[in-house]
Amino acid sequence: MRQPLFNEHPVEMGLKKNGAMAVNALAADLSYGAQFAAAFPGEPKPLSMQHIIEAIASFERTLISGRSPFDRYVFDDDRTALSDSAKRGMALFYSTRIGCAQCHSGINFTGAILYEGHTEARALFANTGLYDLDGRGAYPLSDRGLIEVTHRASDMGKFKVPTLRNVALTAPYMHDGSLPNLDAVLDHYMRGGHKTALQDRRVRPFVLSQAERVDLLEFLASLTDGEFVENPEFSDPN
Repeated sequence: MRQPLFNEHPVEMGLKKNGAMAVNALAADLSYGAQFAAAFPGEPKPLSMQHIIEAIASFERTLISGRSPFDRYVFDDDRTALSDSAKRGMALFYSTRIGCAQCHSGINFTGAILYEGHTEARALFANTGLYDLDGRGAYPLSDRGLIEVTHRASDMGKFKVPTLRNVALTAPYMHDGSLPNLDAVLDHYMRGGHKTALQDRRVRPFVLSQAERVDLLEFLASLTDGEFVENPEFSDPN
């Protein structure tokens, strides 16, 4: 939580120093004061930046999306959960010809799942060939990816592979929101990116017929979990 709250390169939530502005804003609302006192009983200062972070983390752990048509088809063996078009799109998604699942794998479609005590798994980072500003695969100076952390030239443009769950609802796409819709995403991958030496070897051109394109988009739509996104418990509590 500290990175998005306090990060400056790039600026995300924009909090400064110890987050006093956020703490003071919440403290001005008596209902928040009471809720923090109930959530952290016995603490001399229930409403603090550390407790805000812990409260957000506790809430995020409740955000479990696992009842999409895809989930019901695969895990509940509900043969009616997917349309015929989505089933064809699923076959395409997992095919070697298209190769989507080479990066978007696992239960969250984001590669290996990392969790406490599991030291073997590594997060999957990939350069999707989104930019080539200098003919050698350069990305914008303000947003160059993993290279900013490792300082290895080979990590230029590498970003963590994101989940595809509920992807039909999360436009715009790519790490910087530069592609407006899923059609534009398909166009990018069908071209094979910018074909730079730095981009992931799994990003390569492929051809889809119009019918196959419709099927693939139908499969991606089947990853939408209506029970989750329409759950009133995740709406504004006020």
